[in-house]
Amino acid sequence: MKLSHTTETGKARMVDVGNKVVVKRIARATGFIKISDEALALVKDNAMIKGDVLTVAEIAGVQAAKSTSSLIPLSHNISLDHISVIASVEEGGVQIISEVSCTGKTGVEMEALSAVSVALLTVYDMCKAVDKQMEIVTIRLIEKKKSAIIA
Repeated sequence: MKLSHTTETGKARMVDVGNKVVVKRIARATGFIKISDEALALVKDNAMIKGDVLTVAEIAGVQAAKSTSSLIPLSHNISLDHISVIASVEEGGVQIISEVSCTGKTGVEMEALSAVSVALLTVYDMCKAVDKQMEIVTIRLIEKKKSAIIA
């Protein structure tokens, strides 16, 4: 089986997307971090010492999506059309959902996953003084789609 990220000799390489068609691409990802009831109450009340956990996590997620090609060696530097990162308090922790879109030749799933990952790490960083047992339990792609551009 021929893999797109390897040469004929098995060396890693960046995929050439030069001949691919430009289409609208959207990816959605999600993740969850388990947090103690005490820390979660502080997040919910916006009373954490480091500040507004949910908003800072959302901003960190946006920055991460924009920086993906600097973080993931073989990903393409993509011009993104839109990034949405939503952090919400749920039972037992914080859920992050990201949606990233572009008009281009390659997908944005790595950008959506990077957004979620860094947003979760930001929640961890901002809550670690109160909760030493936090656990990031799920990061996954929930949707990836592409559609033709209608002029």
